[in-house]
Amino acid sequence: MDELFKKLNIKPKDIKLYKTAFSHSSYANEHRAKQDYERLEFLGDAVVDLVIADYLYSNKKENEGEMTKVRASYVCENALYEYSMSLGLNKYIKVGHGEEKEGGKFKKAIVADIFEALIGAIYLDLGYATARKTVLNIIVPYIENPNIVFFSDYKSALQEYVQTNQKSLHYELIKEEGPAHNRSFTVQVKIDDIIYGTGVSGSKKEAEQEAAKEALEKLAV
Repeated sequence: MDELFKKLNIKPKDIKLYKTAFSHSSYANEHRAKQDYERLEFLGDAVVDLVIADYLYSNKKENEGEMTKVRASYVCENALYEYSMSLGLNKYIKVGHGEEKEGGKFKKAIVADIFEALIGAIYLDLGYATARKTVLNIIVPYIENPNIVFFSDYKSALQEYVQTNQKSLHYELIKEEGPAHNRSFTVQVKIDDIIYGTGVSGSKKEAEQEAAKEALEKLAV
């Protein structure tokens, strides 16, 4: 991991945190490890959200709604996956044998989670200032590049359509399956109790975005 730490320009104190940050639950289960990356991912998610929200508030003039859309674009699964791959984080992921056979080190949900887990580890090990600097160094170049767009906030776009047309909007989780380390969520979106879209993804948020995207495509016809 020395190569990664040099790339990030950080000097870790507690190397165990970083080893945990790269340990998938399938690996932890096989090796009877006490922890996997999920708790660090939870923490890192909050840190990334705060850092980007603070950056947008301090540097952009958009209103709350616009800033929410921009932040969503740069902390979504597609964006986190890109950050991870650009840093080569998937080289350090430890997964179980079964997960490795299924290409776990390249699965978008896992690779995206690893980025947040790493930020969580940096926050605990080196403090908020270092975690903030790391996040900004990685993400700001993407925000400032007008040619890079990770995804459109389909849920917000659909919400605006519904409000304009005075219709009701509801997302419903209809299926959740698979082992804890490889969950699959299926979500339907209903407008006035009519199903307009269905989305399937490794996270509930992304499934909702996929459902909203499908609904918008139908409404545009």
